[in-house]
Amino acid sequence: MKSYKEYIADALSRGVAIGHFNISNIEVFWAVINAARKLNLPVIIGVSEGERDFIGIREARALVNAAKEEFNHPIFLNADHTYSFERVKEVIDEGYDSVIFDGAKLSFEENVKITKQCVDYARKVNPNILVEAELGYIGMSSKVLDEIPEGVSLSNLTTADEARKFVRETGIDLFAPSVGNIHGMLRNTKDPRLNIGRIKEISEVTNKPLVLHGGSGTEDEDFVNAIKAGIAIVHISTELRVAYHDAIKKSMEDNPDEVAPYKMMKPVIEAVEKVVEKRLRLFNNL
Repeated sequence: MKSYKEYIADALSRGVAIGHFNISNIEVFWAVINAARKLNLPVIIGVSEGERDFIGIREARALVNAAKEEFNHPIFLNADHTYSFERVKEVIDEGYDSVIFDGAKLSFEENVKITKQCVDYARKVNPNILVEAELGYIGMSSKVLDEIPEGVSLSNLTTADEARKFVRETGIDLFAPSVGNIHGMLRNTKDPRLNIGRIKEISEVTNKPLVLHGGSGTEDEDFVNAIKAGIAIVHISTELRVAYHDAIKKSMEDNPDEVAPYKMMKPVIEAVEKVVEKRLRLFNNL
């Protein structure tokens, strides 16, 4: 099986992207794995700080390891949005495949400083662990929103010059810019459009695989064009949470006397799996 880095390089060379899907529990985990196996595609399981605290840092690693071994399938584990060196260190020590230090709310200098600390530690412990960092604030919550997240400026996106300098000074493996994307999904209107030209500029000057965070709610056309411009990994979370919420509500309404969780959750897994499959097909031109 190819390495994580090789799968990313392969995606870039073929003009496709690897899907990254956040999980909070076993049902969403199996929905993601089922869809990836059905399409025979690599997939990234994401767990944020809150999701790791809920599932267990070691338990998330064990879950991915077990599925990867059982099915001989390329499944990778990313420690999503991590806000301190201490919490980056704990997932590196636990053997995660990648981690993102999110210093988007910090000053440029402080973001560079802590990101570089994370990179240096990862290189010392295991050079195969990929370190990602984010430049440009796009919000923090994967939920349905009434308005653009507070503090997010769609007129102040990550510039190519900032990106070049940041990547050069930190030595990161993956770079997540602000290019019109936001975390969460807007309730009553469409999400902002992506700045495809900016993605292309950043890709050209950094020569690094780019990661699109806040993918939920993005127009299909923007996904396709963003991937062509240099996006190698796309994050989806809120769309899964909405599918989960709606499906479990319907399952309980349709079967009010059912108390066996594995029976109640079967249609929930199926609903989330459909969302994952649809996104993977789009990201891979299927």
